[in-house]
Amino acid sequence: MKKILITGGAGFIGSHVVRLFVNRHSDYHVFNLDKLTYAGNLANLTDIEQAPNYTFLKGDIVDAAFVDGLFAEHRFDDVIHLAAESHVDRSITDPLSFVYTNVVGTANLLNAARRTWQDDLPNHLFYHISTDEVYGSLHNPEEFFTEETPYDPQSPYSASKAGSDHLVRAYYNTYKMPVVITNCSNNYGPNQFPEKLIPLCIHNIAHNKPLPIYGKGENVRDWLYVVDHARAIDVVFHQGKPGETYNIGGFNEWRNIDLVRLLCRIMDRKLGRPEGESEKLITYVTDRAGHDLRYAIDAKKIMHELGWKPSLQFEEGLEKTVDWYLSNTEWLTNVTSGAYKHYYQGQYESR
Repeated sequence: MKKILITGGAGFIGSHVVRLFVNRHSDYHVFNLDKLTYAGNLANLTDIEQAPNYTFLKGDIVDAAFVDGLFAEHRFDDVIHLAAESHVDRSITDPLSFVYTNVVGTANLLNAARRTWQDDLPNHLFYHISTDEVYGSLHNPEEFFTEETPYDPQSPYSASKAGSDHLVRAYYNTYKMPVVITNCSNNYGPNQFPEKLIPLCIHNIAHNKPLPIYGKGENVRDWLYVVDHARAIDVVFHQGKPGETYNIGGFNEWRNIDLVRLLCRIMDRKLGRPEGESEKLITYVTDRAGHDLRYAIDAKKIMHELGWKPSLQFEEGLEKTVDWYLSNTEWLTNVTSGAYKHYYQGQYESR
């Protein structure tokens, strides 16, 4: 069986990618490598944890000796690299942890893969998942990020992801390692850690807590349903051209304040509250340092060249997302309380 290493597979996006590959590709053995930081939660994968073509590995990609040992033991055929520190606010208070995981960790994986594949490079693939935040901020409402947009990262998080992107391209150019990179817009959907805007607001609305909105709420983001993103990753993995970059977006631009108001209306309806009740929870807070005004992805390349397109419009995806969180209150409670950290405690040890 082909051995696929997926890093960060216990996280939000990663868990959806792992599930899709395990269920869709029975001829692959999927190895899920995750450090199980605060954002990693094996409860996201209880439905596939006993699958015969799935193995979980706990460890830190910053540990080069550990990464080298894994490659020596398992001889992975391909890598899908999602493991990353990803929250902008955390990067502002602790930038070095983002440099270590996102830059050094990526370099460790690239080095281990190159040594393992050096005699047969063309038959392997290193697939690096990145973000649209590396492009900086759009100020012209008519402009979109394309694969040719110059990098202009504005936060320690986006700078660290830009650094890892450049490393991956350097290994393609210097060592001829087959690589692909995708830069995606904001993801939303089931299993997202509730420090992010949508699950945070769902949780706070349900518990009548304030909904903190940066500045005036005018920052614009393009939203992509996480299952659609996982489908895109599957398409790029199988059809993407080595050395290429593909932007993945949902064609769903929303101002933060408009998104939160829509979420309030959906929640009021589903919770049986009077319309407009939850909007009273909106609270404006001091804007985030270096807060980019607008992100918007032009995803025509992946659509035209590889045939992928998003399946859901935002309103439909948001309804599905709200339904999932309201039907999985135990998951949300365990995450917000910290109880999820004890899931499988003691069963997995770093090597």
